[in-house]
Amino acid sequence: MKRIGVLTSGGDSPGMNAAIRAVARCAIDKGMEVYGIQRGYEGLLDGEIRQLDRSSVGDILHRGGTMLKTARSERFKTPEGIARAAEMLRTFGIEGLVVIGGDGSMRGGVELARKGITVMCLPGTIDNDLQYTDFTIGFDTAVNTVLDAISKLRDTSSAHDRTTVVEVMGRHCGDIALYAGLAGGAEAILVPEVPSDVNEICRHIIEGRNRGKLHSIIIKAEGAGISSEELTRTIEQKTGKETRLVVLSYLQRGGSPTLRDRNLATLTAARAVDLLWEDSSSKAVGEISGEIVATDLEEALNLPREFDREMYDLISVLSK
Repeated sequence: MKRIGVLTSGGDSPGMNAAIRAVARCAIDKGMEVYGIQRGYEGLLDGEIRQLDRSSVGDILHRGGTMLKTARSERFKTPEGIARAAEMLRTFGIEGLVVIGGDGSMRGGVELARKGITVMCLPGTIDNDLQYTDFTIGFDTAVNTVLDAISKLRDTSSAHDRTTVVEVMGRHCGDIALYAGLAGGAEAILVPEVPSDVNEICRHIIEGRNRGKLHSIIIKAEGAGISSEELTRTIEQKTGKETRLVVLSYLQRGGSPTLRDRNLATLTAARAVDLLWEDSSSKAVGEISGEIVATDLEEALNLPREFDREMYDLISVLSK
């Protein structure tokens, strides 16, 4: 394989630039040409493709976002769009493609693989919702961003003897809430995987107050059933304590990637280039138990995801 492409798709995540840098430099080191595709699948459809050299990816390792930009593409989801995208790659002589993104991006990669393009997918999403890898690129940075916010909010919550509900990202996966809640000492977390019991949360807050605890932090994933506004109102009404809502929103996607995310991005990207160089079939590259692994692309998307219920239950034990 002599010519490959790289794109970032869907929501941006810290570490995408580190992955782009590693793809470009590792491929160039093997004598391959590398082409960056702007704005994900949407840009691919429009031919927004340019060759990358070593200097093209200089000074981006530490930056959040993505130098290639990203987008969601409704046009690409159609049979005509997929066929056009595959033909555009052939027009540019691109034999293999590295896709950095989440579940939807991977599904797009599967469709291109079915059209004869060799595709390597890297897990670029803060949600940590991909089954074939223990952690995704950007998750560690996002959780640390939430932790920093929790620390600051705990200061002001303590000063005012109030309860603070912190909404974090996680429409279908509660891992950001789960990991940040454990590390941040939250009194309770709400996640999509477990039904919410607001009465239990309110009782927990009242019992804590009876022990002398005058402030509480509640972490809620955005997809956890009840709306954040309703949750906040209900807690204030039932506990009689001032309760405020803080929505972190896109703040979680930004910032310089942590060491863990930089290394995960770099190592998975290097492995993807090796696989393309070896003319491997399409794969999803990730990390399991500290090892970089490659899983058949279609198989990776069909693996069942497991929620860590033990960690979830531990938060209730520790917050008593």
